[in-house]
Amino acid sequence: MDALLEEARALVLQLPHSKALGMHLISCGGGEAAIEMPYDEKLIGDPVSRVIHGGAVSALMDTCCGAAVLFHPSRPISTATIDLRIDYMRSATPGQTIVAEATCHQVTRSVAFVRAVAMDDDRANPVATATGAFTVETNA
Repeated sequence: MDALLEEARALVLQLPHSKALGMHLISCGGGEAAIEMPYDEKLIGDPVSRVIHGGAVSALMDTCCGAAVLFHPSRPISTATIDLRIDYMRSATPGQTIVAEATCHQVTRSVAFVRAVAMDDDRANPVATATGAFTVETNA
């Protein structure tokens, strides 16, 4: 396995919320990241429909966006969320893993701009989309 992917996986697992939510980094590099969050009954927000709570989806998307920033070719040493807008399109299907994919499309001296999408098995109909701005700290 490539060293960058191992570094990214270790970073995601260091975040207590990522570990608690069962997040697993699938891929990263070149300003892109993908993280999955398996369905878990502990994350149900509505016991009747058994749908995952929107807060868990938000945390997944925020974490994925941050990973896309950290593994951008400019390789900042740290990042934090400045602003994250999430638009929920529909409920995730109970029992299905949710995957977030994020792309860091612009980096300035102090801010990175990111877009993301969260999907379950129905890839044609996203669960949510996000746009965000993140701090960028470099060694320079």
